[in-house]
Amino acid sequence: MSNRPHATAEKNARVADAPSGNWVYRVLPRALWPHAQLARWDRPIGWQLLMWPCFWSAALAANVASSPANIDTVWSPAMLVWHLFLFMAGAIAMRGAGCTWNDLVDHKIDAKVARTRSRPLPSGRISRGAATAFLVAQALTGLLVLVQFNTFSILLGIASLGVVAIYPFAKRFTDWPQFFLGLAFSWGALMGWAAVFGELALPPLLLYAGAIAWTIGYDTIYAHQDKEDDALVGVRSTARLFAENTKIWLVLFYGLFAAMALAAFWLSAVAWPAYAGLAVAVVMLGWQIRVINIDDADQCLALFKANSRVGLIAFLGLVAALLV
Repeated sequence: MSNRPHATAEKNARVADAPSGNWVYRVLPRALWPHAQLARWDRPIGWQLLMWPCFWSAALAANVASSPANIDTVWSPAMLVWHLFLFMAGAIAMRGAGCTWNDLVDHKIDAKVARTRSRPLPSGRISRGAATAFLVAQALTGLLVLVQFNTFSILLGIASLGVVAIYPFAKRFTDWPQFFLGLAFSWGALMGWAAVFGELALPPLLLYAGAIAWTIGYDTIYAHQDKEDDALVGVRSTARLFAENTKIWLVLFYGLFAAMALAAFWLSAVAWPAYAGLAVAVVMLGWQIRVINIDDADQCLALFKANSRVGLIAFLGLVAALLV
């Protein structure tokens, strides 16, 4: 009996949709748990999905810059490794800042949704002031990462903040908040190329368009977890919009991703392993479409998380092409 209050308090200090065995709860002091939960450090899938378009773009740019035909761009494998490190650090910082901003905007809605009411702000485990201070700290960390790049990349990165700021409000005025998420989460498809060349070209723009389509697809799957609660509180989403036609829309958006990525690869004249990696990634996306049950919340979450492996496979194909 003496352990029951402690166990209850321990449970109440966590969030419903995060794994309880995460390193956050094993390593961090309990006082920092709400901050880690705001940044979603206990759910790494978010920063991974933000990171993969950065990695794709950086690897695509590396393939072009390392080509014997390219005599104008200074490039080395060490530059790629450094850029990948910066993009990973930036993805973690900015995904955390974005989630904290989203929670500050949405805390009243989150309190009405079963999956989100246990988050730190709606549950009262952190104040709005403390959450705002944490937001600023994460944004400054992201800025420190950003200034390591060239001037064009810095300006391009700053430009993304407008989309990031709008996203939490999108569910209030459109059925397509996933499109706005795609605009923000896919920005790295531009950044990787810009970090190497100091400008943009058609391949990264195509890659960006493809990544937006990919994001709409996987976040539609994710949104099916909350569609009943969303309907009750008036939150709009592509999951509610597509409803029973979700599979058809997934074919469209995942197909668009495949077409745009293929075009970006072809224009960049990458070697065959890049196409092989993309083919495997597309097969994995096709499997998601085949097996999805939009009324099974647990499966929707699992399929959503599987997209990190899709991102990894596409990236490994580009790295293999670089080695060839």
